[in-house]
Amino acid sequence: MEKHKPNGRKRLGLVGKDINYSFSKGYFAKKFEEENITAYSYENFDLESIDLFPSLLQDSSIMGLNVTIPYKELILPYLDDVQGDAANIGAVNTIRFDQNRRAIGFNTDTFGFEKALLEMVSQIPKNALILGTGGASKAVAYVLSKNNISYSYVSRSPGTENISYDALDEIKIATTSLIINCTPLGTFPNVGGVPDIPYEGINNKHLLFDLVYNPPKSKFLKLGEQKGAQIQNGLAMLHYQAERSWEIWHRQE
Repeated sequence: MEKHKPNGRKRLGLVGKDINYSFSKGYFAKKFEEENITAYSYENFDLESIDLFPSLLQDSSIMGLNVTIPYKELILPYLDDVQGDAANIGAVNTIRFDQNRRAIGFNTDTFGFEKALLEMVSQIPKNALILGTGGASKAVAYVLSKNNISYSYVSRSPGTENISYDALDEIKIATTSLIINCTPLGTFPNVGGVPDIPYEGINNKHLLFDLVYNPPKSKFLKLGEQKGAQIQNGLAMLHYQAERSWEIWHRQE
């Protein structure tokens, strides 16, 4: 990796694996152009393994990072401090380097998801199913608890805190107001992927929220829409969490 500032600019970027699908780089490129911000660049740091992350820590030209699948939890041991919601959740999607090059972790997914969800609903749902148990699902669960929405995790590996996909039936689906896909299933280019739930139980009283935003309407959302459900992709969440990341990167000590 080259250790320099492109065109003298301070570097920001996204850390993840197989992240060409992400809109983050395009979002910040558009933001910088529209707001005439010339001192910064934003790039993808596509890491095959989290073991490669220390090379970014050593690059003094990088002032801030976003973190996505599959590293939101795996990145924690590499950080000097974890603050705010991230400390309670155990997952980080934003890193700021302070003046002493200490890597400080935050979670802006909570802000982004809560704002997007509350804009979507006319009244707070009573209960929810969270599909997936990764770092993003923890942020979602935190927001649901904050808003007094009961929830259950759904996982391929059932445990004490989650149920298996095989255990879901139409009755369980029909009696759940909100279903949130926190898995990468359906993300470009594998747009045919979809969580294995009984979609027959979905009706016009359901809310389906997909953290996937590329494509704009995943197969998960299309199947819900066919049943009359209200649907929402993850694009608004991406925008809100990105702006909160920008604020964190510019926070003064």
